[in-house]
Amino acid sequence: MKNTLILLFVCCATLMNAQFISSVTKPDSSAMLEVDENDPAFKAAMTITKEDLTKHLTILASDEFQGRETGYPGNDLASAYIAGEIKRIGIEPITGDSYFQKVDFKWISWDDISITVGENRYKHLWDFLSFPDKNVDLGEVDLDEVIFLGYGIDDPKYTDYKRAKIEGKVIMINEGEPMDEDGKYIISGDTQETEWSQYPEKKLELAHKMGAKAVLIITKDIQKMLGENRRKLLGPTVVIGQSEDEEAPVANSIYISSNIAKDIIGSKSKKMIKARKKMAKGKSKSLKLKTDMKLIQKRKDYSLAGNNILAYMEGTDKKDELLVVSAHYDHVGMKGDDVYNGADDNGSGSTTVLELAEAFQKAKMAGNGPRRSILFLWVTGEEKGLLGSEYYATYPVFPLENTIADINIDMVGRVDEKYKDNPNYIYVIGSDRISTDLHDANEEVNRNYSQITLDYTYNSEDDPNRFYFRSDHYNFAKNGIPSIFFFNGVHEDYHKITDTVDKINFDKMTNVARHIFYLAWKLSNQEADLKITNGKA
Repeated sequence: MKNTLILLFVCCATLMNAQFISSVTKPDSSAMLEVDENDPAFKAAMTITKEDLTKHLTILASDEFQGRETGYPGNDLASAYIAGEIKRIGIEPITGDSYFQKVDFKWISWDDISITVGENRYKHLWDFLSFPDKNVDLGEVDLDEVIFLGYGIDDPKYTDYKRAKIEGKVIMINEGEPMDEDGKYIISGDTQETEWSQYPEKKLELAHKMGAKAVLIITKDIQKMLGENRRKLLGPTVVIGQSEDEEAPVANSIYISSNIAKDIIGSKSKKMIKARKKMAKGKSKSLKLKTDMKLIQKRKDYSLAGNNILAYMEGTDKKDELLVVSAHYDHVGMKGDDVYNGADDNGSGSTTVLELAEAFQKAKMAGNGPRRSILFLWVTGEEKGLLGSEYYATYPVFPLENTIADINIDMVGRVDEKYKDNPNYIYVIGSDRISTDLHDANEEVNRNYSQITLDYTYNSEDDPNRFYFRSDHYNFAKNGIPSIFFFNGVHEDYHKITDTVDKINFDKMTNVARHIFYLAWKLSNQEADLKITNGKA
């Protein structure tokens, strides 16, 4: 039996089949949507309910879970809850009795770091800064000499390394690259910077190759650099676990203020001025600077284990092909007694994936299991730099070459300012960047089932927020896997203690969850494979 539903929506404004689409698709107010109540996709989608979403999210975003920070007990509580729900749903573990993929992390911070020149002791994060994850433990180094080496560049058009012998030495270099008196860069010959400016690591790789002990980089604005890297510098840096004997590919680096540089240069300021004039003519001049300097770089590392959570549903006739549906379940934890509950970020995505898994399991129990296999994947460490998804992409449980797409869900429970009067929407990011078939599939299920506003604004290549690179789908996309990211936009409670369950719009969240279910249903059951239309992530 078919029921004809007349849906009232605003007029249509859409742009189809365009790479990096950035328009808005709105439901057609003149169209009548016919829904077959016996359609197995419709029946399964209707099992996704506001009540269930509310129940799961209220638990995951409660104070008991302490903000779910990676490496802390609240994160473990969240992973145990999600695994328990997977078991209750009836999805069996892939192997053994565990739903977990263990992820080894390393927390890195400075135990002691300082620079002393003569009687002057300089403060980290004030006069200089250094990234603990980009350096090895250097201990205490007493120096009577620092070698000034221009810009630390070795290029056919300009080199600082022609006669330099720096093995075992600490060198000091300028940031950027040399310019002539007309304001043109020596290497490019025009006003365009080269990779020597754009990728500072290139200088550090070269210095490491040449045997430098450490590199002091003279930086114009230390406080600006600190502001741009505050989260990485003010707390421990978390990386995927590495072996203790792994050699760093770059030299130790310290970004120093001009005050420290002047202190090191001392009485050789006139020679330094002459050296800079030579550089402006494309000729390098190194200087040996006698100094009384102590550099301390003592690093503190400790290991911890986290878990990605996996719920695998084997497909029928196309079971060797895999669809991944992902969300991160970690958040930023606590500060003092304040709990950062992360209801929207990303309790909403984690809860949605739970409901999707249950809907597919109910369909399978009714004899309508997916043709392709589906991996429901909850990753940890997203807030530390997309680490859980990076770990899965590096050590995949299922071959990446068999993974047809990733559907990623990150913040889908709130309504932003743009849509405060029309909450039936979602931002879509990345759908056409690798496969326009994925974009078309998303549009098709929206026309046939969901009828929500699909906003591609943040999919623009020029999006200043760069959201495309800031959630877990990107670790699939950069491996050439078509990926789509659903997102409700920014709001004033992002990463604040006010991101709580009472702010969630569960009606909107239910509509979005059902839309994502329809897309997953189509991708897992359609005959055709997704064609790769652009190999660039």
